[in-house]
Amino acid sequence: MSGADGVFVTGTGTEVGKSVVAAVIARTAVATGRDVAVFKPAVSGLDEEGEADHELLRRAAGSAQSDDEISPYRYGPAVSPHLAAEMAGDEIAPAGLADAAELAGAGADLLVCEGVGGLLVPLSPDYLIRNLAADLGFPLVVAASPGLGTINHTLLTIEAAWAAELEVRAVVLTPWPEEPSEMELSNLETIARLGAVEVLTLPQIDLSDPDGWPELKLV
Repeated sequence: MSGADGVFVTGTGTEVGKSVVAAVIARTAVATGRDVAVFKPAVSGLDEEGEADHELLRRAAGSAQSDDEISPYRYGPAVSPHLAAEMAGDEIAPAGLADAAELAGAGADLLVCEGVGGLLVPLSPDYLIRNLAADLGFPLVVAASPGLGTINHTLLTIEAAWAAELEVRAVVLTPWPEEPSEMELSNLETIARLGAVEVLTLPQIDLSDPDGWPELKLV
């Protein structure tokens, strides 16, 4: 993909802080003077209360992008995007997603892309988030929980990325506690050692106060 530099934020599953990590990366880049655009191929769960992922990304980047530019496919039910599209009588067209991402990043210095769920989540019956990440060619940042089970989930995600010859730039464990337990510290060390990857931490943050967010300098 030509155009802006980019990073692709994925996760070990759902509800592991992927949107927060992507937002903090975008905000950190903006603070250094970069012009940041954001992209998420599909959003589901709009029926639920609270700020949607694409809205958080736009706010973090200080972007004027429209909903359609950031996320071309948006659905109400909180289900996998391929199922959400089917339930809506719609179909996500893989062939246009890379072009949509390139258009989203046009004129920007950096494009922060956020996936949906994990790398093997289908956007259509035969096109996974991993396929989009490979088509875009951006390095990956993996958001993961610091707690029990994260070693297996994170290493499986790294293995899935390597199988597609994707670069894993870092793993971010979040929300990282103020006083991490022996298990959490061991999880961090073990993932770094077995995954041969930099492992960073991100504490619980107040999403309403971007000026108070810590930095994640990954791009």
